[in-house]
Parts: sequence; structure tokens; C-alpha cells
Amino acid sequence: MKAIVYSSHGESSVLSLVDREIPEPGPGEVRVRIAVSGVNPTDWKSRSATARLDRFGEIVPNQDGAGVVDAAGHGVTDLSTGDRVWLYLTQHERPGGTAQEYVVVPASHAVPLADDVDFATGASLAVPAMTAHRALTVHEDGPARLSPGALAGRTVFVSGGAGAVGRAAVQLAHWAGGTVIATVSSPEKAALARAAGAHHVIDYPTEDVPARVAELAPGGVDHLVEVAIVANAAQDAAIAANRASLAYYADDGGPTFTMPTRGSFAKNLRLQGVLLYNVAPQAWAAAVDDITAALGDGILRSGAETGLPLTWFPLERTAAAHDAVQGRTVGKVLIRVADL
Repeated sequence: MKAIVYSSHGESSVLSLVDREIPEPGPGEVRVRIAVSGVNPTDWKSRSATARLDRFGEIVPNQDGAGVVDAAGHGVTDLSTGDRVWLYLTQHERPGGTAQEYVVVPASHAVPLADDVDFATGASLAVPAMTAHRALTVHEDGPARLSPGALAGRTVFVSGGAGAVGRAAVQLAHWAGGTVIATVSSPEKAALARAAGAHHVIDYPTEDVPARVAELAPGGVDHLVEVAIVANAAQDAAIAANRASLAYYADDGGPTFTMPTRGSFAKNLRLQGVLLYNVAPQAWAAAVDDITAALGDGILRSGAETGLPLTWFPLERTAAAHDAVQGRTVGKVLIRVADL
């Protein structure tokens, strides 16, 4: 089978296309033939500096993907050969990502994908949608699960509403009944955030964000989903409602941030870092179940009309796909591995 691998950290040039033996699933595992591999910022960042090469020696990149179960190991009862699935955290404690024709994963990391949901959508779900789900469910007084009505009466602020996680947060919050305010950096991204379901969109380079939020939510916002905590911490404290939650999931802009002391503790503001790989397994399971329900309601589908334009690459151009994500290509970057 064809696979993309790297055995040293560095630029995308460390990636190479190789031939490998097709792996066999062990007990509790399934082998999935990959149709589409999804690329996230974490993939190029891991390749650049943080992947566990000391432990694994050689790694296949990319955490997310979708395809068809090709074989099942002993003890697997919930999945069968031929089942369509989307995958999450394929590299969790493993070196095998989805930038290859076949991957073996724990059966619990392969989620049934309905026939009416395309593989592009399936490969776009895991890191973005599961991160967004976690960010929306850490409020002290808020719901631990998302469903229609779960966020009714609550205002959700999404920083970077046209990004992959931001767009997923907009869609899930809207589906759950919240009033969604999203920030973007251009009119083109504003159109995407509105397509995703944002009720209000703020162009932060040209508008006063705290002033606009005060107009839209005089009592402040209840849930904040933040992609740029280094730049926005003080602003977030200013627009937060009493007892709000601020979930941040990226470190773009630097390794540290500062926040007004009184402006945060006086509001009983809850700060929650979100790194999907280290949350409890029960949080993964909750996200998977709620995402599946949202998909059934037509939410989180891919395409520009839903706020998620797609950019495609073939497997042999995985390096270019990584560069596209690092270069902040708007929407979702996908790799077409096979036509299934």
C-alpha cells in the first residue's frame, strides 16, 4: 500500500511516499481503507517539532479521515467489513495516521458514517468538531451534552468563525439553540460564518468588538470559544457575562497571555484550555454521540454553502496539503486517497 511517512522533524520536505505492507488488525481493532484524509494545524505542527519520533521512529501523518472498514479484529462486534466510518485521533499513542491507503485503529475510534454523509464531511469532523464540542460544554452552569435546545437562552461568542474549529462551534451552537456571535477578518470570511449559522458577525479589523458585543449582548456572552487567546484575553474578559466560560484551544501569537485580574475574577470567569488529545475518554464519547446526532439533522456537512469550502490534494502531494494548512488556507484541506 502507499503511505506518506516522516522520520525526522522539519519542513514538509521531510514527508515521503513509500510502499508498506498492509497491516493486520489486532483484538479490538479495525482496519480501514481510507477514502479521504483530513489535515489540521496539529498535523504540520507535530511534524515540525512535537511528534514522538523517539518512540516510534517513523510516523504517518494526519489524525482525521474517513473510509470503509476492511477487516475487524477479534472481539469487535459494533463494526463489520464494509461499514462506512469517520475516524478520530488515529495517532493517539500510535504512529499511524490517515495519510495512507489503510490504517489500523481501535474500533472505538471508528465511528459509523451514514450513507447520506460524504467522506469529505467525515474526514472534516474529528479534530475541529470534537474540539468545538468540548469548548461549548465546559460552562459551570451549561450543558455537558449538545442537542437542539441545550444552549437556548445563551449567547455564544466564537473567535475566528470562519476557521475549521470556529465554523464547527458556530454550527453546533446554532443547532443547540444558542445565539451565536462570530468574529472574522474579511467580508469573504463573514459570508462563510453566516453560512455556518452565525446570527451576528463582527469584522474585527474594522469594528470595535467590545462595543458591538455590548450592543448585541448587553449582559455579556455566556460561552467564549477562542482561537487567539494571546491577542484577545483582555477583550474576552471585557465581553464575558458573569459566570461565563472561556475555552481556548490554540497558542497562536505566543507562549503566554495576560488577562485583567479583577476583570476576570469579579465575573467568576472560568478559563478552560482545550487540547483534544488529553481530555477524558468520556468527553470523546459524548462528542462522538452528539456529532452523530447533529449529522443526522444535516449539521456539520462540508462545502462552501455550509461555511466550509474544501481544498483537495492527491496523496502524493501531502506535503503541499500541509503547506496549505500552515499557510492558513480558508476552509478544510483534504487529501483524496481513494475513490470508494
